[in-house]
Amino acid sequence: MKNRFLPSFIFIATLFVVPCSLFAETPLSGRLVLTGSSTVAPLAAEMGRYFEKIHPDVQIDVQTGGSSRGVADVRRHLADIGMVSRALKNKENDLTAHTIAFDGITLITHRDNPIEALSNQEVIQIYKGKIKTWKTLNGHERPVTVVNKAKDRSTLELFLSYFMIKNRDIKAHIIIGDNAQGIKTVAGNPDAIAYVSIGAAEYDASQGVPIKLLPVSGHTPSIKNVQKGRFPIIRPLNLVTNSTHEGLAKAFIRFTQSPEVHPIVKEQFFVPISE
Repeated sequence: MKNRFLPSFIFIATLFVVPCSLFAETPLSGRLVLTGSSTVAPLAAEMGRYFEKIHPDVQIDVQTGGSSRGVADVRRHLADIGMVSRALKNKENDLTAHTIAFDGITLITHRDNPIEALSNQEVIQIYKGKIKTWKTLNGHERPVTVVNKAKDRSTLELFLSYFMIKNRDIKAHIIIGDNAQGIKTVAGNPDAIAYVSIGAAEYDASQGVPIKLLPVSGHTPSIKNVQKGRFPIIRPLNLVTNSTHEGLAKAFIRFTQSPEVHPIVKEQFFVPISE
């Protein structure tokens, strides 16, 4: 599997077409620490590498741990910027969100699983442990392996909200942290089902990883449909700061929202904010 943190040939090529106006800015220096969402992290890391090329005296340190960690670390001044793959909650209105892209959430199974679609009620019954074998759904005669996200992950919160399930009611066999773990688990287990970022899943499927993206409420999971607003679970990918962010953090956030990073956003299978 290709490492999504490594710059590809396309990404490297973009370094040679950066508008001169970016290089003409006042030189910047220092270190920024970003923590939080594992969905946002690969995108932020690529943007960080690009930013470091423009400003050689800047270091961008990206660490994962979930959206809740991003919020907590910014509040406790353990990170300059938090990465949050959802909208901020009312109780988080002391912080400021800066959207850098959009993504969706979908269900995945192994590529060899004969099931092509599930109704919302079937998804609920699977995750509540009421459907225990794929045969019940006209699939193969094997038990369903339910993969759930760890507590405090934004993907979990959005999944629970959309399907109106309480986490305590889910009968999970495997608990995973980030999208990469979910995709790896399903790719290695023909009986597994999980829910992950569309961007991450579509990217890995395009690289030959043996997973299949399932429709949600009859809508095909694709970045194209996210872009058109034709998918039911769409979320903003945010960088989060204290309201008083300035200096290097302000410059980096401005950069991550600029048209210059659109090729990076698309290469990571997300939707740029202007689209």
